[in-house]
Amino acid sequence: MEDHSFICIVEKVVTEGKHGPYAAVSSNDLGPITFALTLQVWKEEIWPEPGTYVVLSQVIKKRAGWRAKLGRFLQPSDEKKGETNES
Repeated sequence: MEDHSFICIVEKVVTEGKHGPYAAVSSNDLGPITFALTLQVWKEEIWPEPGTYVVLSQVIKKRAGWRAKLGRFLQPSDEKKGETNES
């Protein structure tokens, strides 16, 4: 199965969540998506801020909603490729 990436805008960053720091976005295709701000998931040195564009992939459905297993900042090269679906 092909892995899709989603370009989303960060809506909220929670620094002290129940399961650690995370960020939340809203996708036109899937609705709310969250992703952990841990080294295993977030591939950048600094955390995103609300209003920041991010690229999320390996999105899975869990009981509490959609979760992205990989995240990073949107780069100019992403927009040139046109491979991702802006959400």
